[in-house]
Amino acid sequence: MIPRRWLLAGLSTLSRAALAQPAWQPERPIRLVVPFPAGGPTDLVARPLAQRLSDVLGQPVVVDNRGGAGGNLGAEQVVRAAPDGHTLLLSNVGVLAVNQSLYRSLPFDPERDFTPIALVAGAPVALVVNAAVPVRTVVEFVAWTQVQAAPVPYGTAGPGTPGHLAGEVFRTLTGAKLQHLPYRGSAPALQDLVAGHVPAMFDPVQSPLGQIAAGRLRALAVSAPVRSPALPATPTMREAGVANHEMVAWWAVVGPAGLPRPVIARLADEIRRISDNASWRDGLAQLGISPLFMSSGELATFRRAETTKWGAAVRASGATAE
Repeated sequence: MIPRRWLLAGLSTLSRAALAQPAWQPERPIRLVVPFPAGGPTDLVARPLAQRLSDVLGQPVVVDNRGGAGGNLGAEQVVRAAPDGHTLLLSNVGVLAVNQSLYRSLPFDPERDFTPIALVAGAPVALVVNAAVPVRTVVEFVAWTQVQAAPVPYGTAGPGTPGHLAGEVFRTLTGAKLQHLPYRGSAPALQDLVAGHVPAMFDPVQSPLGQIAAGRLRALAVSAPVRSPALPATPTMREAGVANHEMVAWWAVVGPAGLPRPVIARLADEIRRISDNASWRDGLAQLGISPLFMSSGELATFRRAETTKWGAAVRASGATAE
């Protein structure tokens, strides 16, 4: 029989060896897929995150914009990638919690086909109008839409995005005479809004912030429990007279199904460190974005709760997408 002290010594040695194992290290550049065109609100989170991850992982983290179908096309590419940590998805609430209720069919299952890694950030959706639109409050905007000859188009980053659903819920709650006008991303929608080709837009607050500051756009309200630090003079929807309209967009990093635990642990740990960094937090705050770190397990629970919440909003609004 093996002496007990030898057995305990052996187990202790094994434990120390396990703890001493090096963390997962990428072997080549990492592709961080953003399922929307360049220049939109997701890019404002993705690009600084990619740079900081590049610095700590020792390999380039390259943002790859793959827009289309409300984010579904880019997400499908990640689903089909090898689960080795070299292809990741930074996506918003639309792909991960809204689209399965909004679309009649999806080429993937958001829960089964992705490995949650970490929640990164969140921001409220803002209702903004071109500065030439003759309204300054939400009440005035609703009244203005109701006297137009045809429904007023509002731009969004595409079907299934937070802006789309926020717009449909707003229309249902207020009776505003609106019609959804989807674009292939926030950037082209914002361009048309600034040019006056579309009078209004719903989008996460960081996307139109620069044009608001320049006076080309006017923010009427944000869909959050409290005012955005980036737009302190802009009321919340509740303050503007629209109760039950809290639509906070969020962004998370996920990978293909079957991602190994060491990969998840390393990536989540690095994102947590980034989230704790004061310069990262200050940089996001200037854009109206809040760091919202959650670990893999926490993100999985959060995503399921958000799917229930946003799914109820989809059904209540009657919004659908092909």
